[in-house]
Amino acid sequence: MKQLVVTLLLAALLSGCSTLSKWSSSILGGTDNAEPPAELTEIEDPLRLKTLWNRDVGVGVDKQFVNLVPIVEDGRLFIADREGRVVALDALTGEELWEVETEAPVSSGPGVGSGVLLLGTSDAEVIALSADDGSQLWTSQVSSEVLAVPQVDIDKVIVQSADGNIVGLTLDGGEQLWIHDRSVPVLTLRGTSTPAVEQGLVVAGFANGKLVGLSAEKGFPVWEVSVAVPQGRSEIDRLVDIDGDPVIVGGVVYVATYQGNIAVIEASTGNQGWQRDMSSHVGLGVDFSQVYVTDDQSHVWALSRSSGASEWKLDKLANRELTAPEPFDDYVAVGDFEGYVHLLSRYDGRIAGRVRVDKKGIQEPPLAKDGVLYVYGNSGELSAFALPGEE
Repeated sequence: MKQLVVTLLLAALLSGCSTLSKWSSSILGGTDNAEPPAELTEIEDPLRLKTLWNRDVGVGVDKQFVNLVPIVEDGRLFIADREGRVVALDALTGEELWEVETEAPVSSGPGVGSGVLLLGTSDAEVIALSADDGSQLWTSQVSSEVLAVPQVDIDKVIVQSADGNIVGLTLDGGEQLWIHDRSVPVLTLRGTSTPAVEQGLVVAGFANGKLVGLSAEKGFPVWEVSVAVPQGRSEIDRLVDIDGDPVIVGGVVYVATYQGNIAVIEASTGNQGWQRDMSSHVGLGVDFSQVYVTDDQSHVWALSRSSGASEWKLDKLANRELTAPEPFDDYVAVGDFEGYVHLLSRYDGRIAGRVRVDKKGIQEPPLAKDGVLYVYGNSGELSAFALPGEE
């Protein structure tokens, strides 16, 4: 297995490719994923999720490392597939409200805000659609493929492209307002974290392990911190990408790096709080008291929000290519490469229940919203679940 991956890496470097898939990087970055994935064992008295609805909404990610995620706003769920199909559904019933075929190679999204739906493409375009009926409003060219979900800040669109650049566009027409240039290392993971936007501040992570706070109005840096510092002799050893999305909760930024740290940073000042030596390329989830992290061995951790101390660790799903954790009531949901969603107790990490959604696997983290858990499988299967006794 290792010989095969090294051969593929050398071929990629010789052909000029400068990114690694997350699968390859997890093997080469020190995690022995040649070890087989943990086998699933029977759950005693399992929690059984209630299926509210499920729908086939297209080709899904089409076997590619793209960033297509469901998003819910004003009772509507929006989703896109790799071939450019975009669908709006009633979030509670799954009833289709509208569908459009953009015929674009959609690589990220949708993002939504102020009645506008936003998609990023592999052709370095941002596409804006009406959230009401899917009609196209505008397209805007950016500097490279868009793997981060475009974000909205009142009347602006914030887009981070794969070459590290971040641009601010007008929401009503897609005209460029500003650009923040940022170079990327020679070798990176294939992926771009989605910036967190809150109250005029854009918090973005980069492949060199740096986290930057930018003004959404003008694009100038407010602060910059090094969450992880590249170390080692080879380019692989020096990978410290921030591929998991930074999360802002209560004025604090939570962020994870590959081969680096989990860290907390004050959003307004960039002052650093606690940090933990831990490697993750899929990111983390945060609730009112804990930070949940899926590390690069598919171990799931719960850390104290106030101190970073370990509350619990689950290793029974090791090497199952878990998604980032999503807090869901008294549980934490993660998806895996075989298409199972696992519910873990937020109190002790015990596996409380599981359900299979898509035999082709789950690449994107589940989404919890208003008591419903939405899961988008790799083949385009979209399902909505509720806890027992809830609708």
